[in-house]
Amino acid sequence: MKSFSFAPISTPKSKILILGTMPGTKSLELNQYYGHNQNNFWKFMFQILGESFSNDYEIRKNLLIKNRVALWDVLQFCDRVGSLDSAIKNEIANDFEQFLAAHPQIESIIFNGQKAAAFFKKYVKLTKEYKTFTLPSTSPANASKTFQGKLEEWSILKTLL
Repeated sequence: MKSFSFAPISTPKSKILILGTMPGTKSLELNQYYGHNQNNFWKFMFQILGESFSNDYEIRKNLLIKNRVALWDVLQFCDRVGSLDSAIKNEIANDFEQFLAAHPQIESIIFNGQKAAAFFKKYVKLTKEYKTFTLPSTSPANASKTFQGKLEEWSILKTLL
């Protein structure tokens, strides 16, 4: 199945860029980043950023914008059956040269999982220094750490704002 990533959630004032790999099946169906209700991404964002949780996607997007956090995926396109990153084939990366040039205030890049970091390293050559952090995937498929353990690692976001 051919999959395409979403447009980024960002403004030119974004300071932090969070990168996933590619939207999963449920996210593509809903046309929302991290649309699977068992994915902890949005739960983490609301808790870390000190806001009451909401299922409303516009509120979710505005939470990131308000806190100068950009959200995108490393890959623009791939072939994949299902939602597992291990099933990705024939991938093409997004245009980070253009994106980062349009977002000059970005200082830190956070990878949502090892695969996002690996694809980024494979395809993207940075011309500027960024602080980079590879955090545990918020996906329900990543059961190697507890919710609380992942939340503690993701809390580094607070120090970068």
